[in-house]
Parts: sequence; C-alpha cells; structure tokens
Amino acid sequence: MPKKSLRRLNQQLQSLKTDGYCILADVLDAAEVKAARRALIYAAVESKRRGVPTYVQGLDPNEENVRVFNLLDLDPIFRKLILQPQAIALVQALIGEHFLISNFTANIAMPGSESMAIHADQAIVIPEPWLQPWAINIIWCLDDVYPDNGATLYLPGSHHVARISELPRDMKSAMVPFEASAGSMIAMDGRLWHTSGENVTRDQERALLFGYYTAGFIRPQVNWNASLSAHTLDTLDARLFDFLGLGATANLRQSSVILDSEDR
Repeated sequence: MPKKSLRRLNQQLQSLKTDGYCILADVLDAAEVKAARRALIYAAVESKRRGVPTYVQGLDPNEENVRVFNLLDLDPIFRKLILQPQAIALVQALIGEHFLISNFTANIAMPGSESMAIHADQAIVIPEPWLQPWAINIIWCLDDVYPDNGATLYLPGSHHVARISELPRDMKSAMVPFEASAGSMIAMDGRLWHTSGENVTRDQERALLFGYYTAGFIRPQVNWNASLSAHTLDTLDARLFDFLGLGATANLRQSSVILDSEDR
C-alpha cells in the first residue's frame, strides 16, 4: 500500500477506535452512486416479488422505513461493494484478518419514517460484556445524509460501554447524527449504540446500505448456503466465497493459526 494511503488508513482507524466511527468522503463517484441506487430500487421490487417484505413489523415502527435483505443475491453491484478495498482494510484493522460477512442489507428512510429501537449490532450477536470490537458496520450513503432526512443517530463514546447497565437512561437525547454526502462510506464499530433517525422532510429519501462484518468465530446472521441462489453461488468471487464462510473448512484456518502459534 502506498505511504499516503497507509497514512490515511491509520488516521481513519484511529478515528474508528477513538470515536467509534470514521467517515470516508467520495469513495463512490456520482456514476457509481447512481448505479448502486438504481440497483437498490430494483432490488426492493424484486425482493417483494420473491415474497420477502420490505417492512418488518417490530423492526421499524412504520412502512415508510423500507428494508431490503439478501442484497448479495439481488445484483452483482452489491457483491462488488462488499469487497471494496478500503472497507476490507478497515474491517481487518479493527476486528482482525479472519472475519465473516454476517449480513448485507439496505434501509431507505422515506418521508415520514420513524426511528427504530436503539441498539448496538455487536450486542445482537454476542452477550455482554463487550470488551473489544468483534463486529463492524460499513455504511454506504446513496443519498446525502442529514438530520431532517433520517440520518443515523449514535451515542458518542458508547463503543466503550461493556454492559447494558452502564448505558444512560435517556440515550436518545444524547445522540447525534452522522452527516455525510452521497458516495461516502461510514465505518462504525459494532459496539456503538445507534438508531435510525426520523425523516421529517416532505419529499427527500435517505438510502443506506449496511455491510455487517464479524469476527470469524461468530455465527453470521444469514445462512448464505440457504439464501443465495445456485447461480450466485456458482459465480461468487473466490475471496467473497471465503468471507461468506462457504468453504468446507469455514474458520478452521483461523483455529490452525492459533494452534500453530501455541505449538511454537
């Protein structure tokens, strides 16, 4: 990696560790944003055609919050984004070289959408105490993100919270929004407590993609063997096949590395 790129990565990683997140502007150019957003709109339609609803009762308070699941099976553009080099570099720098892609979904906050429950993504898959980062979200902004159109709200410093009992009672009032332009990438420590913001605009949408990566010993949220079509499985990039845990050895390689080091 060039020295300039390595220096920038180290700065981003430091922000990720200190603040629980970092924002990389202009990772996607205007044409790439347009293509990804067009693919997302198609994916939402196709998902419903397949019988998978874009509104899940209990997850969001109303139908104006559109969820699209199983993105990797819906368009090749998402399989490319999940392997974006800067994203993978931050994932490996924070949670380790051996990781799994746990999920890849989208959320379109339409005008009138309301906030979901406050949560931390690592808390969903690992019980407390949360003593180190074992999960990370890579968020792709396909629209400009700002408070009025439903920017994600986060609780500053909450990635250092080890137990639920340590959280403030009124988290919502202490939360602040992520603000970023279309084409930006937000990397967020899986321990950072957050929620979707409310879209109070009349006609502005807020589309985000969420790539969720976890340490290799954590069971993924998605059973990729069951959710991906035969065509997608047959055409997967070799690295993506590995990151999805689809190989016969899964995370056995990570275990063997640990054993080898102990044998020495």
